[in-house]
Amino acid sequence: MSKTSFAPMDIVIDIMRPEDWPAVKRIYEEGVATGQATLETAAPDWREWDAAHLQVCRLVARADDEVVGWAALSPVSGRCVYAGVAEVSIYVAEHARGRGVGKRLLTALVEASETEGFWTLQAGIFPENEVSIRLHRSCGFRIVGRRERIGRLRGVWRDVLLLERRSRVVGRE
Repeated sequence: MSKTSFAPMDIVIDIMRPEDWPAVKRIYEEGVATGQATLETAAPDWREWDAAHLQVCRLVARADDEVVGWAALSPVSGRCVYAGVAEVSIYVAEHARGRGVGKRLLTALVEASETEGFWTLQAGIFPENEVSIRLHRSCGFRIVGRRERIGRLRGVWRDVLLLERRSRVVGRE
């Protein structure tokens, strides 16, 4: 089976391992190249990425043992009162987009986050990235605001929509 002919049911969600980093970085770089996924202009090295993301809830999507997507959480604050709030990162390889990989990853990330005790997930998405907005909304996220001119990308000011998902399980006691 070629890398471009898999169906959504061929996707396996797995825990990200350090040896997945080259594939994760390549997929991140594909997202950077679109100009619609992040304000970053280059992927970090493994140590920077590892330090910026929580040790829990790091997932990859595999198709025929190839990493075709990844999702992870970053802390939103170092303050203990925000320990149950995290920011979502999710990226899908260019050749795997539109095949349900993102939905499977984000659904699994939500489930993993609730198992780990997170009550709020948030995401910052460019308004022009309608596919990502639809994906997040399909997984229970809602738009809570717009951060205008929050950062510059290649000399152009960009707005970012702030989306959040409140757990229906964690934090309801």
